[in-house]
Amino acid sequence: MRVGVTNLATIVTGDWRAGLADGDTILMDGGLIEKVGAADAAELERCDVVIDAGGATAIPGLIDSQVHITFGDFTPRQNTVGFLSSYLHGGTTTSISASEVHVPGRPSDPQGVKALAVAAHKCFKDYRPGGMLVHGGSIILEPGLTADDFAEIHADGVWLAKAGFGAVGAASEYVDLVRMAREAGLTTTLHTGGASIPGSFPITGQDLLDIDPHVSFHINGGPVAIADEYFEIVARDTGIAMQVCTAGNLRTTILCAEMARAHAAFDRFLIATDTPTGSGIMPLGMIYTMIQIASLTDFDPVEMIAAATGNVAKVYGLNSGFIRAGCDADLVIVDAPLGGTKGTALEAMKNGDPFAIGAVITDGVPRFVGRSRNTPPTTRTVAVARSNVVSTFA
Repeated sequence: MRVGVTNLATIVTGDWRAGLADGDTILMDGGLIEKVGAADAAELERCDVVIDAGGATAIPGLIDSQVHITFGDFTPRQNTVGFLSSYLHGGTTTSISASEVHVPGRPSDPQGVKALAVAAHKCFKDYRPGGMLVHGGSIILEPGLTADDFAEIHADGVWLAKAGFGAVGAASEYVDLVRMAREAGLTTTLHTGGASIPGSFPITGQDLLDIDPHVSFHINGGPVAIADEYFEIVARDTGIAMQVCTAGNLRTTILCAEMARAHAAFDRFLIATDTPTGSGIMPLGMIYTMIQIASLTDFDPVEMIAAATGNVAKVYGLNSGFIRAGCDADLVIVDAPLGGTKGTALEAMKNGDPFAIGAVITDGVPRFVGRSRNTPPTTRTVAVARSNVVSTFA
């Protein structure tokens, strides 16, 4: 399907170093962005669907790098069906598994956790709930796993590993497990901070340094944060990605962002939700954290969008997260919310208001056009101007 979005007032790239792109049009074909900038009438005529953004703003689809998926579009932690489809209506076009730890009766032996990760990875390989891309299958690091085990599951497609909920006796036992997973080519993640559920234990700032994962999950607290001094140490002295989550501590969220900027580590600053958990289901969780930081600090909203899109893509090696030619055609059309005091989506964010969503496109396919079921309506009208496809995209 060839899709064009035109009459855009602003295009946010997802790259915090060059946050805005020139032009008013985005062309997509075959699931990829083909062109960003201007398009002539002939180029738009070749599109199967043309969306008139009405002067609204395009941003890359949000990438939530900590979602507690299980199987299908269901969370047993909150006993809710359809939460991933609902997250898509909050602008999240990609979810990355935080391990399938909430699967009822989940195994803890090496063979069991390998099978669980492989099954989840393969189940989501072609299944897109609501149109969302889900990277499922993150192996839970358990005692007894060997280098051969990690090589085996990596050959089967699993590329994520999660430390923090295994049956280990102490955090120090994760050092070798994370090392072996890294050497096998897996992206390693670590529960960071206080214990989040009965049966888990805290991971301190020093533990984080010793274990050295690729990504520190909810470094701002999930829900309890590590000691303040470690935010500067991690930003200044390590290569660990610093992921902050909605289900965490807002004060240390801001502290982490400031330390990342101060020590030239903002590429490693990521925004996620850490849901569904005891904190609930939060379809607008990514948006809330973005606007909280932008409105309470001197950070530009464009930087916060990058922390939820391009930065995540770079850390996880994804082809999404940016509005540029050749990247996955995942984007969101946003605007100032109807009835707000600001005129654009970016101004609304700086004011502390959530932006409204007028359309979500994933894999080059419009999933809905007009309004999200989870945000206020847009101030401007976002609509299908022309379509050769038998769908209203409502």
